Amino acid sequence: MSSVAATTTGTPDLDIIGCEQEPIRIPGSIQPQGALLVLDPVSQVVMQAAIGDRSALADDRGAIGRPIKDVLTPGAAAVVQDLDAKVPPAGSVSLGALRTGATLHHLVAHRSGGMLILELERASETEPRSFDEVYPHVRDFLDDLQHANSIEDVASLAAREVRRITGLDRTMVYQFDEAWNGTVIAEDRNDRLPSYLDLRFPASDIPAQARELYRLNRLRLIADATYTPVPIEPVLNPKTGAPVDLSHSILRSVSPVHLEYMRNMGTMASMSISLLRDGQLWGLISCHNRDATQVGYHIRTACDFIGQVVSMQIAAKESAALAQKRSALQTVQSRLLAQMAAAGNFVTGLLAGTDDLLALTGAAGAAIVSGDTCTLVGETPSEGEVSGIVDWLAQGDRRDIVVSDSLAGDMPGAERIKDQASGLLAISISQLHDSYLLWFRPEVIRTISWGGDPRKRAELDPQGLRLHPRKSFESWQETVRLKSRPWEAAEVEAATALRTAIVDIVLRNAEERAELTERLVSINKELEAFSYSVSHDLRAPFRHIVGYAQLLKKYEGDRLTERGDRYIDTIVESAISAGTLVDDLLSYSQMGRASLRPIRIDMNMLVDEVKRALLGEEEGRTDWTIAKLPSVMGDATMLRLVWQNLLENALKFSRERDEPTIEIGATDDGNQVTYFVRDNGTGFDMAYVGKLFGVFQRLHRVEEFEGTGIGLANVKRIVERHGGQAWAEGTLNGGATFFFALPKEVEVE
Repeated sequence: MSSVAATTTGTPDLDIIGCEQEPIRIPGSIQPQGALLVLDPVSQVVMQAAIGDRSALADDRGAIGRPIKDVLTPGAAAVVQDLDAKVPPAGSVSLGALRTGATLHHLVAHRSGGMLILELERASETEPRSFDEVYPHVRDFLDDLQHANSIEDVASLAAREVRRITGLDRTMVYQFDEAWNGTVIAEDRNDRLPSYLDLRFPASDIPAQARELYRLNRLRLIADATYTPVPIEPVLNPKTGAPVDLSHSILRSVSPVHLEYMRNMGTMASMSISLLRDGQLWGLISCHNRDATQVGYHIRTACDFIGQVVSMQIAAKESAALAQKRSALQTVQSRLLAQMAAAGNFVTGLLAGTDDLLALTGAAGAAIVSGDTCTLVGETPSEGEVSGIVDWLAQGDRRDIVVSDSLAGDMPGAERIKDQASGLLAISISQLHDSYLLWFRPEVIRTISWGGDPRKRAELDPQGLRLHPRKSFESWQETVRLKSRPWEAAEVEAATALRTAIVDIVLRNAEERAELTERLVSINKELEAFSYSVSHDLRAPFRHIVGYAQLLKKYEGDRLTERGDRYIDTIVESAISAGTLVDDLLSYSQMGRASLRPIRIDMNMLVDEVKRALLGEEEGRTDWTIAKLPSVMGDATMLRLVWQNLLENALKFSRERDEPTIEIGATDDGNQVTYFVRDNGTGFDMAYVGKLFGVFQRLHRVEEFEGTGIGLANVKRIVERHGGQAWAEGTLNGGATFFFALPKEVEVE
């Protein structure tokens, strides 16, 4: 862990900025337990050098500017021969051990910036001379690992084995979360250092650039937190003009702030082993020792091997857990899909399995918002509060899926609904409308134990020249509120897959509706043509029936009996009624075929003309109230028929009243005008209002009131062709009001 302390808010401050900008890849120095030589790969001449341990060299004449074969002891000739061919393009390689007098050094080489980096690390006489000496410990670890059932088991075994191999005082396995805070999930130690098990450390303890170095170089050792760095000379490479990048160096010097951090923690030596998953940093095996100590090269190699095995085990167990979770959720999803397919409408299908709907994401409540409807399932905010969430989702960048385990931190005012919706998982189910499927989780109050107060910040020294890290690592507890249980990756994937299925169903239904609409349009056109042809052709025969029946009565009436005379009258009345019906049918079919010819219409004048045509000169006993009516654009002939049908109905159904009244008025909302005709006649039952505007639909017997049942159908068709709508309100024996709304402007067809 590095030198930096974090604030719980994550706001960039002095300590974070300072460490993020520190050039830790090019520190310009090494740790003193060895020597580092920078070689030209072609000439093998030493271009730069940092000599911490002079016993690594053949003599005291220095190394810079000399061929490497002359710098090292004669026994190294075979090691450095064809050195460029021995070093791989990436990663480091061990070149064996080199003895110089009484000292032994491990030789390790890698490439950096077009140069060869040769490192000589001093070995102790007691450390293993080969990996074979350490392998029995590794083999035991591998045997025990077969019985590990969980990541926690794997971590505990790794902590135990690494401490057994290294002999260090404390070994911890440290896991990062999505915000790069780290939690100690396993620990093995003696009593020389305190326990940090289950404690959390802030993300800024290991800044981003340090995490990247952990990813590139899996193992790092600091043998003595009080060491004096050995500078690399010259600072810039004479050939490249740049400082040497030590990302893969085993002797790389570390930040002085981090060394102070170690001393504040009471650890004089540390070693870190990176745990990777899919090439990304998952966590660390972090080792500490109270006293300065050197961990042997082959021991570190064994620890590196353990780290790689643990990384693979973690990846395998996380993948297995994720696959198991996915499989369970796929079963739930299959049931939901079957229900949606059976229902035809996805909302109906989802509501048929509300338990599955919640189980798909592990939510406590859900809401389906489609068009103007909002359906709630389980523990949810109110409809109004859900509408507020939808408005917030619609106002932001439109995304197919939104995931939050802290809605109060993302949406203003959401703290009011924390008990139902501290967590939100929302999927958009329409590209055109604000339609969503939302899942909710309640607040889960948690207590987090930190390794020191994360609010403590690094401080500048009195001279303002350098940062000093925090000094306390005692357990500090924080209560976390306004957050739900986090949404798991498998749950988010399941929600995304459900969204795809819903969108597919909606699109398929839309395509089916479009195809059906196209067929209906074609059928309607055929029916209109048929009705027009039939009604047109039937007009003449009915007129002939009426005419000849009347002639028969006129010229042969004297010979007819009373019964025959009555039969003739019935034939005439029936033929006239049938002819009227045919005329109405012809008019109805023409309404769908004729083109609109919109003009500016004075509605008061039009109503007055229709009224006079119906009543003649004698207005009768009906009491008329006609308000000033706004003018609109429309087809005068068609709208005349609308008024004629409505006024005829008002007169017909109010004529039996002692004091019949008819009121005509309108309202103007700026975009459209709504006209109405109100009477105090027989009215109708609102339970049957849906039948009023249908063809041949009558709410009264033909014996009571004459008519063909087509007039109101004509009204509806004409109004809709003008882009408006027609409706009615009434009570049985309490009168009726018929409305039709027209836009002020009508487009010419």
